[in-house]
Amino acid sequence: MKTLYDILDWPGTKWLFIVLALVMPLASLLTWAERRQSAMMQDRLGPNRANIGPVKIMGILHFVADAVKMIFKEDVIPANVHKGLFTLAPILALAPVLIAFCIIPFGPTIYPHVYTQTLDTYALATQPQNAMFADSIRLQMFQVDFGLIFYFAVLTLANYGGTIAGWASYNKWALLGGLRSSSQMMSYEVAMGMALMGAFLVTGSLEPGFIASHGASDSMSGSNPLNWLWLWQPVGLILFFTAAIAETKRAPFDIPEGEPEIIGYFVEYSGMRWGIFFLAEFIEIVFISSVIATVFFGGWQVPFLDADGFRVGGYVDQVNHISVGGWFRPLPHAIVTGLQFAAFGLKVILLCWFQLMIRWTLPRFRADQLMHLGWKLLLPLSLANIMVTALIKLLFMGGS
Repeated sequence: MKTLYDILDWPGTKWLFIVLALVMPLASLLTWAERRQSAMMQDRLGPNRANIGPVKIMGILHFVADAVKMIFKEDVIPANVHKGLFTLAPILALAPVLIAFCIIPFGPTIYPHVYTQTLDTYALATQPQNAMFADSIRLQMFQVDFGLIFYFAVLTLANYGGTIAGWASYNKWALLGGLRSSSQMMSYEVAMGMALMGAFLVTGSLEPGFIASHGASDSMSGSNPLNWLWLWQPVGLILFFTAAIAETKRAPFDIPEGEPEIIGYFVEYSGMRWGIFFLAEFIEIVFISSVIATVFFGGWQVPFLDADGFRVGGYVDQVNHISVGGWFRPLPHAIVTGLQFAAFGLKVILLCWFQLMIRWTLPRFRADQLMHLGWKLLLPLSLANIMVTALIKLLFMGGS
């Protein structure tokens, strides 16, 4: 018979938690935040009317009104569309993004039996099978060495959603948007993968949980922000962030749906089908922010917060099992894990905000400019970053 810990550690439970408690609320609020932010930058009022009784909260309830409108809006299907693919396209746009969240470590491993105590890190390292550590809950659904490759394999399928939507709509303007979506993907996808190869060379792993736990090296403390990859791979961070914004098909890379030039691959969609495309875009923003936070900014790590409390300087005497030198403040396991989970959420929110800032700051690229950026700038720079990182690793780290 399954225990409560087995149910909580079940990947399906963790997937429901991260999607319902973090991803969907944040993606929904981003639809409101983007409208408010664009209004501020364009000297407008923005959404400020939707309310329930006296509750307005700066128009934050507009995303609820939008959801209700899309649910009840008429679902119009043109006569000549390919109905099977027309129905499948929105699902292909949304499902891969939600599936890809399984590789994201959104918090540390929780040990329920010692949740109110200070975690004994020495006992954990030497006696991992001890009863107090037996029923652990890892806040990550899918842990595998090729984790980031799984991300590319799954999320690439989301681009088929736009391409199929354009082709199945039996509309030349929608088809043009779908073709632009495919050509855009080929322009940035290779550079996007290459940008993370530097992180692999430094850490020796593509598993996001390993990268978040160990910082820039498995011999260094992951809680030290100087060991996070933002400092060790700044070029890789910039290249990946640039390509990741193109992945979301948002300005300045919103070529597949550029209104002044074409109508877009989802022109024939209405109601909730259109809403799924719209929501998938914002969920992808959250996912990209989660990947960047995990790989380059320590994931759920809090600066100088180890598993047993805050530690600045000094070290742990493994013989006498005490903290030597520096400053140490022990904290209960519950407070430590709460702070680390909150840190992950805060990093994701800040990165989402930064993507919204870019969305309303830069003008759209032309199709040829995007091709030039992807093939003649991002790809060569990503290859150069790999070679320089490998050279530094060989000369200064002994190739280990």
